[in-house]
Amino acid sequence: HVQLVESGGGSVQVGGSLRLSCVASGDTIGRYCMGWFRQIPDKEREAVAGIESDGSTSYADPVKGRFTISQDSANHILYLQMRSLKPEDTAMYYCASSPYQACSDLSTSRYDTWGQGTQVTVS
Repeated sequence: HVQLVESGGGSVQVGGSLRLSCVASGDTIGRYCMGWFRQIPDKEREAVAGIESDGSTSYADPVKGRFTISQDSANHILYLQMRSLKPEDTAMYYCASSPYQACSDLSTSRYDTWGQGTQVTVS
């Protein structure tokens, strides 16, 4: 069983930057894909970015060129560097883990473990 804990959220001005972190602990063996998702009240959770164990990354169109997903595999930490933030980036951001080796389609159905979330507010 793996646990995920996000941090790094906060309030930032339009055009600013934030870096989110997600620490994975517990049984991380067999966890191949990691991803970031976000959700606003009354809306479905949407994909932001994903990374496979070989380092391949995928991004949702709204964040391409502005967000970067990366991981420190040795220490089981996932990052999301967010730049040029916009008001529409305001959401609760969740880290997720998947047992699938391929996750480039950013489908939420591939992920079975989620963190508690960290709020990002851009104004």
